[in-house]
Amino acid sequence: MVSDAHGSNPGGSWSRRAFVAQLALALLVGAGAGLGLFTVAYARGFSYLTDDPAACANCHVMRDHFDGWLKSSHRAAAVCNDCHTPHDFLRKYLTKARNGWHHARAFTTGDFPDPIRITGRNARVTEEACRYCHEPVVERMVGRVDGTEFPSCIRCHAEVGHP
Repeated sequence: MVSDAHGSNPGGSWSRRAFVAQLALALLVGAGAGLGLFTVAYARGFSYLTDDPAACANCHVMRDHFDGWLKSSHRAAAVCNDCHTPHDFLRKYLTKARNGWHHARAFTTGDFPDPIRITGRNARVTEEACRYCHEPVVERMVGRVDGTEFPSCIRCHAEVGHP
């Protein structure tokens, strides 16, 4: 049915269809938001916004890494975020958001290696963190290895944070 110039609809079919479409959209958005909030609450998602290392052990595949950190020398000096996120605010939370999305998808679908492995991108973030905290030592060592770039800290010290 076509409305007149004033927007009236004598038969009412257009307004009924619009109402049903709006109601369906509202229900879909509401269900998605409700499911998302339930999932975040169930997975203790807001804990990942903190620097509490226990948040990293929310997932069973991280329990061994958390237990290893508890026994490591770094426990006294660093928490998970000190080594596994960049040190500036924006990149830290972008990394946490990206990793959170990938972890949620992987753990929900079961599509992850067990034991869990660090990605190349996250290994670079960790390498950057090593150099950030240990800058004085790194500066003294740069150039002493055949005049080339300093090798990866993680290559030789893979067990430092998680023995």
